[in-house]
Amino acid sequence: QVQLVESGGGLVQPGGSLRLSCAASGSIFSGKVMGWYRQAPGKQRELVAFITSGGITHYVDSVKGRFTISRDNAKNTVYLQMNSLKPEDTAVYYCNTMPPLPGGRWGQGTQVSVSS
Repeated sequence: QVQLVESGGGLVQPGGSLRLSCAASGSIFSGKVMGWYRQAPGKQRELVAFITSGGITHYVDSVKGRFTISRDNAKNTVYLQMNSLKPEDTAVYYCNTMPPLPGGRWGQGTQVSVSS
């Protein structure tokens, strides 16, 4: 059973902000690199950002300076603060290990829609 539960998505106007959360089971989270991914309609799922267990982060160019990934190791939770949102950020957002868990194991994701 996959234990990745994403939350915090919603509908926001361009320029707005959202904070996503992902609660993972300890066996998935502990000591692992965790990532946020997104899948827009008609497109492949892509990695947006990742964070190591020690807090080193990496972002794809399209979100640098706008998104911030963080983690709370005590709560087995990873966050994605998204600011200055753009319509092209519209997608279903997922968290997973980086690389993703084998066997196609994903949570249900959380929908982010950016529209005026």
